[in-house]
Amino acid sequence: MGLQQFEARLERLVEGTLSKPFRSNLQPVEIGRRLTREMDLHRRVGVHGLIAPNSFTVTLAPADVDRFANFIDALSRELADAAREHARAEGYSFVGPVDVQVYEGTRLRAGRFVVSAEVVEGPEEGPYAELVFPDGNRVALGEGPAVLGRLPECDVVVNDPNVSRRHAEFRRVSDGVVVTDLGSTNGTRVNGVPVREQQLISGDEITVGSTTLVFELS
Repeated sequence: MGLQQFEARLERLVEGTLSKPFRSNLQPVEIGRRLTREMDLHRRVGVHGLIAPNSFTVTLAPADVDRFANFIDALSRELADAAREHARAEGYSFVGPVDVQVYEGTRLRAGRFVVSAEVVEGPEEGPYAELVFPDGNRVALGEGPAVLGRLPECDVVVNDPNVSRRHAEFRRVSDGVVVTDLGSTNGTRVNGVPVREQQLISGDEITVGSTTLVFELS
């Protein structure tokens, strides 16, 4: 399902570009399939279960780099999302942020590509937790408490007049992350339900003011 969603999103982004004739018939979803296969091949057992690679290098032929040039950044983002979706489906964890870099391999023929994957640990221990903003930007949640609010000195700054200066706090517990409302004016909601304090699960939507963020634990 994740790769089908990946392909559909990318098709909308490129607006038919890939339907035009090229020397190569390489489709982005083929790269996504190879990437997830590398995750399966290089997974390993960790303290919190199965750990999958989170750092990927995709090397394309010059012709395919030219072909994808107008949306190479979008391709990297969509491949990273495909990796996260595959990890959720398979119950994998990451120990650092998911990163996909695309490079040109001068010796590769059109249609040929190489995907390498490795586990790269982030600065914090335990499953990797992030808050995803509506524009796709991500903020990692570390080991220490993270305060969300409108003040510039907050760990997670939300530029929303309906968000309190210090609105909510995220903190690690032994098996996940808990969100606590800090007495905000408009409250904190998880999946539409007002909460004072609640442990989060991956995919939960946290609404503060007029802004909804998605919690991802991987």
